[in-house]
Amino acid sequence: MANAGLQLLGFILAFLGWIGSIVSTALPQWKIYSYANDNIVTAQAIYEGLWMSCVSQSTGQIQCKVFDSLLNLNSTLQATRALMVVGILLGLIAIFVSTIGMKCMKCMEDDEVQKMRMAVIGGVIFLISGLAILVATAWYGNRIVQEFYDPMTPVNARYEFGQALFTGWAAASLCLLGGGLLCCSCPRKTTSYPTPRPYPKPTPSSGKDYV
Repeated sequence: MANAGLQLLGFILAFLGWIGSIVSTALPQWKIYSYANDNIVTAQAIYEGLWMSCVSQSTGQIQCKVFDSLLNLNSTLQATRALMVVGILLGLIAIFVSTIGMKCMKCMEDDEVQKMRMAVIGGVIFLISGLAILVATAWYGNRIVQEFYDPMTPVNARYEFGQALFTGWAAASLCLLGGGLLCCSCPRKTTSYPTPRPYPKPTPSSGKDYV
């Protein structure tokens, strides 16, 4: 019963991480314009995401421009896009696979060992999905840090971490944690011992001595 609760907890955490990865990929606030060492007070916020760049005015008006050319993007942005999409697709596959292996489901009730293996396979796919999301967000964040501290970068072209980046890190952590809990439901190997041989019963003595 405790194993079933641990399995359900892992699935819920991994599912929330998968939802968070979708939200992080869709949000445009991956990096936000930095106002450090900027004495001019501006009434607008500039931020960029994986698919578009936006400008938000103090009046509440938001103008976004989708990146037109795929080949014109830098390699970091292209790799981050690909890893996030791969992570989301792997998470979707992991949801279907681990759902079949959940103890609360009626699928594959006849073969308990195979059912638990399906849950473990789903957990492994969740782990791979979380690693893909973690690599994508860490790579993008490292690029922001390098450009921020690069003395060749103009002051008006420096950016800081955005909310979507933190959402991606949280989503990757949930996927890794949930996948690890699902992997803990791996069926234990039972050690089989050979059946003991019955010893022959001694025949009762007839009481006669033979010479």
